[in-house]
Amino acid sequence: MPRLSLSQLLSYALFGFPLAMVALPIYVYVPQFYADRLGMSLSAIGTALLLTRIMDAFIDPFIGAVIDRRPQSRTYAPYIAMALPLLIAGFIGLFHPPQLSGNPAFLWFFVTLVVVYAGFSLASIAYQSWGAALTQEPGQRVRLTSVREACGLAGVIATAIIIQFGNVTILSGMLSFSLLITAWFLIRHTPRKSGVTDTAHVPLSLRHLFANRSFRALFLVFVVNGIAAAIPATLFLFFTKDRLHLAHLSGVLLLMYFLAAALSMPLWTRLAQRKGEVKAWLLAMLLSVVSFVGVLALGVGDAWAFSLICIFSGMSLGADLALPPALLAGVIHAAGHSEKNEASYFGVWNWASKMNLALAAGLALPALEYLGYVPGVASENGLQALTLAYAALPCILKLLAAALLWKARLEKV
Repeated sequence: MPRLSLSQLLSYALFGFPLAMVALPIYVYVPQFYADRLGMSLSAIGTALLLTRIMDAFIDPFIGAVIDRRPQSRTYAPYIAMALPLLIAGFIGLFHPPQLSGNPAFLWFFVTLVVVYAGFSLASIAYQSWGAALTQEPGQRVRLTSVREACGLAGVIATAIIIQFGNVTILSGMLSFSLLITAWFLIRHTPRKSGVTDTAHVPLSLRHLFANRSFRALFLVFVVNGIAAAIPATLFLFFTKDRLHLAHLSGVLLLMYFLAAALSMPLWTRLAQRKGEVKAWLLAMLLSVVSFVGVLALGVGDAWAFSLICIFSGMSLGADLALPPALLAGVIHAAGHSEKNEASYFGVWNWASKMNLALAAGLALPALEYLGYVPGVASENGLQALTLAYAALPCILKLLAAALLWKARLEKV
């Protein structure tokens, strides 16, 4: 396919804006929201998140296989359209719960999570697969993923601003509107193949996917790096509130973090085009480690120091968003599966993302409760456990991911 124009890129990439508006609340804000609004315990919240995210994760490869069975003449558009009502209804239900307690509150939380996760999975796999099918050229694929993830970060920033200065009702309305509008642009104006037949694709089995050495190596790096990122994302609001006493600045700090990620996209794109996607990602991992080491020295009220950490770790996030999908597109192309089996790959890819988040929430929150951390209670042992979980453990995992990426030798994909 020839070089995509800016208008074609934006027609595709804008849908990342509302998808990110869904992702930030359900992965970052929802634990504290249900702890404060309905008084649910961390163990109950962690259990619900673990169960629903595991369910969600294991359905992703199935979704990918279903999408890959479509006739060659069918685009990814119908799957995007099917996801919209699930996303909208699930999100509104999740963040507008009735006043419940005990088991009814747990059940409401569980069911609405299942609905919104199902819509998010279907939309994400179809959307990412569509992007991987548009171009396989190394320079073009990182350009496409960077524009898409920049739009996603714009959605995250908008969400952080609305949560800081507005309320969930405004967020739900804006989300619903932007989902419908950007989906229309995506379906009507994104390039699609021509001259294809109605022959059905054949999805790849897990055995075939993991028989690919490059995919195995990239997948392992993605999992380890993803867990390193998911743990602080899950604990961010608890850390800023109880360890730093900066709850009133949490929205601003998140805004700085995601704005730094968005503004760093051109830097990582240019670096990847000049030095390769692997070297650019390695540099980003090391930047993240250096940033989070500084967290261990923070104390109450260290707003300026934590702001700098948010900025530099946000820059690392920009690379985590743009570079792995570009590398995966290269792996798919090198395996000869472009424009045929992208959904099978992204189904397993999203499975890994969901399992990272499930483990971060389902294991970290109950473990912290066991170690003595109680939200809002200034226990020295509990706060020390919170700090080590928030900063030290992610640093160890990031270094392991960097070592695995260096060993994988993916420069030629």
